[in-house]
Parts: sequence; structure tokens; C-alpha cells
Amino acid sequence: MSLPFLPGNTFNPNLGKTKFHKSHHFDVANDVYMLVGEHKPGIGGEPLPFQKPKPSQSKFPKGEDPKMPAWVAFDRQVLSFDAYFMEASTERREEQYRMRYCKIYFYLEDDTIQVLEPRWKCSGLPQGTIIKRHRIPRPPPNDGDFYTIQQFNVGEEINLYSKVFKITDCDQFTRNFLTKMGIRIGPTQAPPEDPYQGSRKTFDETMQPLRPYERYDTLKQFLEHDRHVLRFYCYWDDTDNLYGDPRQFVLHFFLSDDTIEIREVIPVNSGRDAVGMFLRRARLPKNVEALKQHGADTNRTVLNVFGPMGHGRRLLLDSLKTGAVHTDFYKDHDLTIGAVINVWGRKFVLCDCDEFTREYYRTKYGITEFTPLKYSTDKGPDVEREWPPYNGFGAEEDSLANCKNLMPKAPQADFIKFMMNDRQGLESNVLRFLARMETEHPIDKGRRFIISYFLRDDTILVFEPPVRNSGVIGGKFIERGRIKKPHQMRFSTQLSEYYLAPDLYFPNSNMQKIMEKVRNKLGKSLDDVRTFFSKTNPSASGVCSYSHFHDLLCQYNLAGIDIVNPKYTGPKCLMDGSLTDHEVMTLARNFADQSQQVGPDVARLISIAQVELRKRNFEGFHHLMDSLKQQDKTKSGYMPPEAVRNALLSHHVPLPDDIVKGLFEVATVDEKGDVAYVEFLNRINWKQYPVPAIQYQPGHPNQWEGMRAKNEITSVNYVALLDAIFGESASAQ
Repeated sequence: MSLPFLPGNTFNPNLGKTKFHKSHHFDVANDVYMLVGEHKPGIGGEPLPFQKPKPSQSKFPKGEDPKMPAWVAFDRQVLSFDAYFMEASTERREEQYRMRYCKIYFYLEDDTIQVLEPRWKCSGLPQGTIIKRHRIPRPPPNDGDFYTIQQFNVGEEINLYSKVFKITDCDQFTRNFLTKMGIRIGPTQAPPEDPYQGSRKTFDETMQPLRPYERYDTLKQFLEHDRHVLRFYCYWDDTDNLYGDPRQFVLHFFLSDDTIEIREVIPVNSGRDAVGMFLRRARLPKNVEALKQHGADTNRTVLNVFGPMGHGRRLLLDSLKTGAVHTDFYKDHDLTIGAVINVWGRKFVLCDCDEFTREYYRTKYGITEFTPLKYSTDKGPDVEREWPPYNGFGAEEDSLANCKNLMPKAPQADFIKFMMNDRQGLESNVLRFLARMETEHPIDKGRRFIISYFLRDDTILVFEPPVRNSGVIGGKFIERGRIKKPHQMRFSTQLSEYYLAPDLYFPNSNMQKIMEKVRNKLGKSLDDVRTFFSKTNPSASGVCSYSHFHDLLCQYNLAGIDIVNPKYTGPKCLMDGSLTDHEVMTLARNFADQSQQVGPDVARLISIAQVELRKRNFEGFHHLMDSLKQQDKTKSGYMPPEAVRNALLSHHVPLPDDIVKGLFEVATVDEKGDVAYVEFLNRINWKQYPVPAIQYQPGHPNQWEGMRAKNEITSVNYVALLDAIFGESASAQ
């Protein structure tokens, strides 16, 4: 009972309050006054009479981890519940209601709900997503709130848009999550059965046949032999008919479905239409019979056991195959070399087959004899087609295209050659030579030219470097283009020959000519040569230094020296200075001892690489390793050097190209030449695997590489030289 409203019985509601602030409800946006605080309280934080509390989200107990928003903490975490709802059915007398089983998904990140119904075969109902994912409001009187996790539990009923769902079960993740929140999970309930679905299932089971039907399984044959085709070369002798002649064919037998296809090989100028298909792909019968009536040739024989044709008839599969028509078709075992097959009344003789067909019969049937039969006739010598001579207009290939086709086509360039020999990074794929002019004119004798040969399109560019006070203006001497070889007819029926890469070589580098010179001049003086090598190499290791090798050529007067060494007591002047210095170096390089070549200094090279990376403060080894592991699809630990180099460039590793090439030379590789990238990165990782620092001098790459120049010859294998000059028995004598 309340107190009467009299003086002394009323109390001031502001007693004890400390906050009397007003909430900010209005603001100006684009010069328009707008209400921005619909849910903000009134004076002192108390709600206004017309306000409703803001819908709350699901409340989760606080954990020990730092506070994170729900969309981060519960990302991709969903609670799954099994439920059902009952729906009245008034359209069919067989069912009064339907039981529809559903899945309810509750997304923890934003309290959204989604309802899915599994699809039933031939249900006739719109199944799948019944309610799309969104926050669902609760029914009255709580229509101002939304469903949260506290309203979901096994055994509860929830009302989603006037449909009452009964939750019967949940998955293991949902049980564990609700248990950790302190919610007691209800017992699992079995959903009620749908009487109509039960009767329909019983009816479907009664419709199954009581006897086994004959099954024709062609899927296995198709999967095992798809794209497997046997190829036979055959002919048909049609000389008995008027104007007939022997005709050649190619027979294809498809193992996937035992069908046969025959194509005719039509010779040039045979007078026949260019229709290659002689027999379309189909099964070929062995015996030609009369055309069967429609429905007579079927896989199964069906009997009408009751009722007339039409309504009320009953069909039964004839397991005894009474009256069935059997047709024999050609199989793979019927096709052998020398066999004669009947192709709709035409006798085809199989004469030969391809390698796949031979291997198939050798593996399956054990046939090893595949002697081909001669079936082609001698048509006389082939007459070479002669094209009309070049008319001088445009390129020769372009003019030739007018003669080959009725509709001229532009000549196609070799695209594969262009892509393989085009510029790739630092490799220009251009051959450059220094040349001089063969002339007696005193001014032109001193002129020098640079010949550039482009491998991608076989073009040549001649450039003359300008020389001061020479009286000759330098620059381009010949524009880039293909250059014809001399002494060719201008208007010929054949295409002109152009200079190619094999035509540009030094005569002094021709090893065959050099060996012929040495062999002719030395003759049979094997004992004298072997005696000289024994004196210069007492250890008899079979290897001498390059200086001793040059002394031999000088003392034998092979290196272009007119005066023989007076201290030499051997044979005099076997060769009258016919070898140049270039030919001597070519001879020594060809018989160089590869075992004496000095490789790069691994420790020095790794130290220089780490110094360069340390100077530029590069520390991205972890990201570089992850990138290479991701590219290694087979997880073998090896990758091609080009892929490793591209990864270094993509991660901006500050290493010069010459250092990277040196590291590839000393890296561990497999039989394919792929680099062990883990060991490669560990070697240059200056943070985890540091080595003593060595200063790098970019101006002298041969010093830090720890190796000699590639053209430097240190030692010559004279045993191989003697074998090449006097035969393999020279070193053994």
C-alpha cells in the first residue's frame, strides 16, 4: 500500500544523484539538423519514457587472454543444432502433416542465425536455405530483443518467424562450448518420424525387382582403354571393277567401345575427292545380313506377358533370350597382320600396324611376329616441284607465298627460335666479332669493324667504331638485316642462301685442320716426340705445363718461329712455321688437363657475399626461405638455378650478378642440376651463420672468385695429344 500524496510523504527523486548531464541528441550534418542519439538516455543517464533498451549481444564469460572483439575471437566458429518443425498439409489425403528436419547454425561472431533443410529426393518442396543468415528478433513480448546464445539448448523450442523449431541434438563442438559457458546441455531427443516418408520408403522398396537383371557394364572398359586406339595399315583391291585400282586405308580400332573407323589415304593428283572418311566410327559386323526391323537388334529381350499393347500391358525381361538376334562384331583378337576383314562386302587386307598396336598384342596375346606385307605399288620417281623464279618484288619468301596458296599468306617467322634466342636478362644472345677489310688499299687496311650476329632472327649488323683523324666517318656500315652469300643467281627458282651462325667462325679455331697440319708435318717421328715429352716430364704423369708445350712447338718450329733453338738436338724444322699463336692456343685448349683447373674459393666467396648483405642491412632470409618452400611443390629441397635467381630478384637481395653466379657454381646440386636452396640460403645468412669478413673488390672478379680466367690454360694432356695424332697405341708404346 503506497503512502498518501501529502506533505511529508513525498521524497525528492534527485537525492543521492551526482550526475545531471544531458546527452547529445542532435547534430548538424550538411547544414541539416539530424537526430543522432536515438538510444542515448536523458538527464543523468536515465532512459527517457519513450525509449527502449538497446538489444544486447550474447554474453560470454571473460577469459585469461587479452580482450578482443567478438568478430576476432570467434571468427569461423559456429554452433550447430539439429531441429525439426511440423507443417500442416491440406493438399493430399495421404498425409495430414509433414515433419521437416533442419540444421540451425548460430554464428558466434555476430549472433546471426541460419536455417538449412537437407534436400530430399523428389520431395517437391523448396528445400535448402530456409532462413538466410541474419540476426532474428524474438517474438512478442520480447520483440525488441534478438536471439542470443542463451536461448539455444537441446530440448528448447524457439520461434523463428512463426515457425516453432524443436532442438533435438547438437554436435560435439557445440556441447563443449556450451559446457564451458556453464550451460547444462539437455538430453538428446529422437525426432519423430514422418508417416508419409515411411510409407513412401516402403512403397519404393516394393518396386525393386525380385530377380537380378542382366547388367551390361561398359564403364570399366571405357575407363581402362579411353584414348587407346589400335592402328592398322590396310588396302582394298578394287581392280575387278571397272576403272578400279588398289586403294590404301588406315583402320582405327577404339578399345574403349570396340568401334572401328576407316580413313582413306588419297594420293596427290589421284582424281578422287578429298574425303578422307571412308567408314564412320561404329561397330563393324562380321557377316553382312539383311537390314533388321526396328527394335529387333537390342541388348535385352522384353516379353509382353499380359494385356494388349497400350494401357494395362505388363512387360517382362526374357532371361532365356527367346528369339533374340545375335550379331558378331569384330573384336581386337580378330585383327592381325595378314587377316582379311569384311567391311560391308569389301575385302580389306591388314598389312602393317604402328608401335603401340604391336606392344598391345605383344603384352595381351603374346604375339611377337609382326612381319609387314607389301601393299604399296611403285608409282615411279617423284617429280620435284619447281617454283617460278623470283620476280624482284618484296622478299623472296613473300613472293613464294603467292605461288603456294590461292589466297596468299604472309610468311611466318620461327617463333620458338625467337623466344629461345631473344634477350634474357644479361644474356643478349648476340655474337660479336672484330673484323678487318680484305683489301690492298692503304686507307682501308687500318679500318676495323664490329660484326654483330643476332641469333633470334639470323640478322647481321656491321658497325665501324669512329677513329679520330682517320679520314673515315664511323657508324653503321651495314644496316641490320639478312645478308646473302655471294655467287648466287639473282632471279632463281630456289630461295637464296644467307649467312648463318655456323658460317661465322675463325679458320684458326678449326681443330680438324690444325690436327691435319700437325699430322702431316710430324709424319712418323713418334719416337722423337715421345723422347722430348719424357725429358720435359720426368714424373711420367702424362701432363705437361703450357710453357713446356709451347717450347715443343717452338723447337720443332711449329709455332711460327723462324730460328730453331740452338740448344735443341732433336729433329730440325719438321714444320716451317705454319701454326699461328691462335692455332697453338686452340690446340692446347682442346687437350687441356681439366683436373688441374682451380675452382672457386668457397670460403672466400661466401664471406664476400655475407659482407655485401651486411653492408646493405638485408635481413629478409626468413621470407626468402618461405617463398622458395612455397614454390617447391614436390618438397624435394631442390630447385632450378633460374627459379632461385628469380626469387633473389623478387626479394631485392642486394648481391651482384657475378657473386650469384659464383655461388651457384659451388652450390650442392642433384643429377638434374637443381640447387639445394636451403643450404644455399644458409651460406649467405650472415645473421645465423656468420663467417669472417673479407673485403670485396668489384673491379677484379677473378681475385675474389679464387679461380683463373676461363681462357687460361695451365697444363696440357700430351697423352691425349699423341693418341689423336699417332693413334691410341701411341701412349702405350
